[in-house]
Amino acid sequence: METASSSRLKHWGWGRESGQLTREQLEAAAPGIRERLGFGGDEVEEPVPLDALELAAPRVEPPGSLAGICRTDDYERASHALGKAYRDVVRGFRGRFDHPPDVVAHPVEEADVERLLEWCTDAGLAAIPYGGGTSVVGGVEARVGDEYEGVVSIDMREMGRVVEVDETSRAARIEAGALGPALEDQLRPHRLTLRHFPQSFEFSTLGGWIATRAGGHFATLMTHIDDLVESVRAITPAGEWESRRLPGSGAGPSPDRMLIGSEGALGVITEAWVRLQERPRWKLSCGVPFDDFLAAAAAVRELGQSGLHPSNCRLLDATESEVTHAGPAGKSLLVLGFESAHHPVDGPIEVALEVVRGHGGQPGEVRGGERAAADPQPTRGAVRANPPAEGEDGSDPVGSWRHAFLAAPYLRDTFVAIGVLSDTFETAITWDRFGEFHSSVMEAARRGVAEACGAPPDGPGSPRLTCRFTHVYPDGPAPYYTVLAPAKRGGEVEQWDEIKAAAAEAVIAAGGTITHHHAVGRDHRPWYDRQRPDRFAEALRAAKGALDPAAVMNPGVLIDP
Repeated sequence: METASSSRLKHWGWGRESGQLTREQLEAAAPGIRERLGFGGDEVEEPVPLDALELAAPRVEPPGSLAGICRTDDYERASHALGKAYRDVVRGFRGRFDHPPDVVAHPVEEADVERLLEWCTDAGLAAIPYGGGTSVVGGVEARVGDEYEGVVSIDMREMGRVVEVDETSRAARIEAGALGPALEDQLRPHRLTLRHFPQSFEFSTLGGWIATRAGGHFATLMTHIDDLVESVRAITPAGEWESRRLPGSGAGPSPDRMLIGSEGALGVITEAWVRLQERPRWKLSCGVPFDDFLAAAAAVRELGQSGLHPSNCRLLDATESEVTHAGPAGKSLLVLGFESAHHPVDGPIEVALEVVRGHGGQPGEVRGGERAAADPQPTRGAVRANPPAEGEDGSDPVGSWRHAFLAAPYLRDTFVAIGVLSDTFETAITWDRFGEFHSSVMEAARRGVAEACGAPPDGPGSPRLTCRFTHVYPDGPAPYYTVLAPAKRGGEVEQWDEIKAAAAEAVIAAGGTITHHHAVGRDHRPWYDRQRPDRFAEALRAAKGALDPAAVMNPGVLIDP
């Protein structure tokens, strides 16, 4: 847990307090961003400081037996009140903490979790498991209604050890509160890696990844944390839950599958056995421009069905490529990469480049080789508000895209300060429906953005709507859409909610999933309720009744009690 104010996390946005840009830095960055995008507010705004917040007083106090692991100060309650979606960052920036938890608990062992859940059950308190707080779907927010006497946020980050490493089976038992960088640091002496690097890697936890079925950095094969879990242990209000550690099993429905993606509605995940990989020695990457996005998508489909299994196969449309300074102007860009711990990858990438040439791709320079590959994690601390010039001429599209990918959460805080709306929605669809799906979603999203922003859909200063593929499967892609638009100062949350609703309606109507890797939370519930089978909802509700009879676990996510 961070304690020093110089290194602790912001109470409202992404990253650490020490990385917050000063007003002078924001004012210096604003003209370049406005020139680049064609919009942004005339004035730079600053976040409401912590000492100016007016939080509602805590409704409950922890019992003496738990007082040593509980906090009720303003920093703890504010910093655990919201996730990291655009609407969360905006509300935190403006000091709008409408539903702060009453108590923040920091258990250091499973016995603490058991006692916390007993207290919540007996006292009628909602219990919200909290990993790194990087939810972008309202998964950690204390919006639980009036049926509870209070809310306890259970921060798991004190339980962050790699407890045991089985080098023979290449697996490890790890506590759920392990943050991405600390987890990898503990595995490094064994020359092993979990090889799971979501964009939130720097500040998210293993337990959070499991609870939300998080997607990682790699485009094919082991795309989600699901693929890396060997067994899971959790504490529920009804008692312990632990599955048998096995490489695979056909013994009925998987108990792990019920906990993976449960979003804290069934219990608190405390540890898991996870599959590890050797650290890669060989890496090669190449940027491949295309004149046509759908032709590039056809190339990606062939790659996804080829059995080559590229580690990176991100397709950026021309607007996304331009915004991230990745490739040549006016062209879509495929960011293609291969890696291995056991053999050179020159052969696979050459075959892949022949595939993309057949669809009109124009491969650039292949970079990389044999080396100790670095983890694709962000540099800790402040990230420049202006993207680098490198790559604007297409000289290093992979490096430029990677910088933009890692800098995006930091840059969004700057966007809020200068009046730029910036958020995303993501989904997945099968290849046979992708063309029509993409067209209808883009049309609906553009219309929603234009209506919410009161801005022309085309021309100088118009909003930007971009698309990229984050993951690729033999049967379909996972398209990820980004919206950049002029924000309505003071009304950003309502503005984004209008855009998100239009996009979500289009996604569901066209047969996509409401989320491929961002989870359901509270924000996606209206569309998730329409996507899932009704009988499944009844079965999940029955499971919750058995594990959480008093319905204290993260009310409002996935199902209503």
